[in-house]
Amino acid sequence: MHVRKGEAVALIGPSGSGKSTLLRCINGLVVPDSGAIYANGHAVHEIDSDRQRIALRKDVSMVFQQYNLFPHLTVMENIVLAPTLVLGQPRKSVEEHAAFLLNKVKLGGKEHAYPGELSGGQQQRVAIARALAMKPSVMLFDEVTAALDPETVKEVLATIRDLVDEGMTSILVTHEMRFAREVAHSVYFTDKGVIVEHGEPSRFFDHPQDARTREFLSHVL
Repeated sequence: MHVRKGEAVALIGPSGSGKSTLLRCINGLVVPDSGAIYANGHAVHEIDSDRQRIALRKDVSMVFQQYNLFPHLTVMENIVLAPTLVLGQPRKSVEEHAAFLLNKVKLGGKEHAYPGELSGGQQQRVAIARALAMKPSVMLFDEVTAALDPETVKEVLATIRDLVDEGMTSILVTHEMRFAREVAHSVYFTDKGVIVEHGEPSRFFDHPQDARTREFLSHVL
């Protein structure tokens, strides 16, 4: 799989087909058994120290299906924690950037709220802002709308769409087929741990080549 700078790639496929595992390998959360992964100059498959992992995750941020916010910390504290603690950046400049990011994800004014006071969609947007606070070159989105109710899915997808439109290199594991068609530059279909087929969205969805791809799409479209 190749993802060019500024490109958005959608990963789709049945549950258990390896989509999330692939993202976790790219981010160094899972060590690949074989093969090679290069991300923004990092040879991910060769990483063997915490220093290297921190450097990788500064460049490659990941947003998970579960928001994983610290419930005892405010929205602002959740966002500034990693840049100040891990990267050692000055708190004042980090807070200024965090405020900018909260406005970006349309949560300005929620700096002092706690996660429990926010809706699921708002919490997920805080998680996106937290990932962006590391100023990454690549964003990984792992089924970020799967735990949300239908009314809040739209607001999270709109945030991701804005990032893609601004040129953020992104890899999205998603079950939102319409969103994948509209936003992604290319779509990859996985099944049983293998990339079965990939292509530009209109060709992929309208004229799939592989029988397994056609079978899957017949059930989800």
